[in-house]
Amino acid sequence: MTARLALPAALFALAGGLFATTEQAAAQPPSFALEVPAIREGKPVLAFNGKDLTGFYTYTKGGKFDDPKHVFSVVDGQLRISGEDYGGVITRANYRDYHLVVEWKWGAKTWGSRAKAARDSGILLHCVGPDGAAGGQWMESIECQIIEGGCGDFIMVGGLGQPQLTCATRLGPDKQRYYEKGGEEIVGKAMRFNWWGRDPAWKDVLGYRGPRDVEKPAGEWNRMEVVCDGDAITNIVNGYVVNVGTKSSLTAGKILIQSEGAEIIFRKIEVRPLVK
Repeated sequence: MTARLALPAALFALAGGLFATTEQAAAQPPSFALEVPAIREGKPVLAFNGKDLTGFYTYTKGGKFDDPKHVFSVVDGQLRISGEDYGGVITRANYRDYHLVVEWKWGAKTWGSRAKAARDSGILLHCVGPDGAAGGQWMESIECQIIEGGCGDFIMVGGLGQPQLTCATRLGPDKQRYYEKGGEEIVGKAMRFNWWGRDPAWKDVLGYRGPRDVEKPAGEWNRMEVVCDGDAITNIVNGYVVNVGTKSSLTAGKILIQSEGAEIIFRKIEVRPLVK
C-alpha cells in the first residue's frame, strides 16, 4: 500500500484559495470588453411603439408576407416572436451609421427540430436583396447572433451574394475563431466569428450556459446594442463589447430580427443615427 502524506489543513485551504482565484480570473472579462465605443447619436429614427408594427413588416418561410400562424404579435406593450415559423420582423427602411438598441428575453416555447436545442434567434444587419433569398426565410446580411451561449457571434448570411467581414481573432482549442482585440485578422466569408467568451465546449442543447456568458439566464431581460459605423460593426451585450468586425462588404440595409424555433420577446427596439 502506498502511503499518502497528510497536508496540513491550512495548506489545503491555501491551495483551494489559489484554485478559486485562478478560476475567477479565467471568468473575468478581458480589458477590451470594457472598451465601449464613445459615440454621439441623435434621437431614434425608428422605435417600436409597443402598440403595433409600424415601421416594420414580417416575412416567414411558410407564410411569406402573411402570418397565418401569428408568429409575430404585440402583447402588453411587447413584441412576441413565437419562433414557430422561420422568418423575421424587418424594418421597412434602410439604415446606415446607427446605434441599434434592443432589450429582449427568452420565452418558454420552442418548436420542431429545435425543441430541445439551444434557444436561437438573431439580428440581421445591413440586409439587402430580396426577402427569403437566404434559406427561403431571411436576407443577405451580417448577423449579430442571439443564441444561448453565443450572443454576439458574427455570421455571414449569404443571399444572392456572399457578404464579407474581417475580425481580429485567436484560434480556439476547437479550431474555431474567437474575437480577440489585437489578434490575427481573418477575412470571413460564409463563416462564424465567435464572441470572445463563447465556451469551446458549447453544445446545442436547451438552456445551455457557458462559464463566461454575459447573457442573462432564460427569462431575464438582456440589453443588446450594435454600433454600425461605416464598415465597422461592434456588438455589445449587457454592457460588454463581445465582438468587433471591420471592413464589412455591406454597410447599409434593412434590419431583421429572426424567428428561429424559440420564443423571444422584445420590449425595446430603437435605431439611433450616429452624429459625426
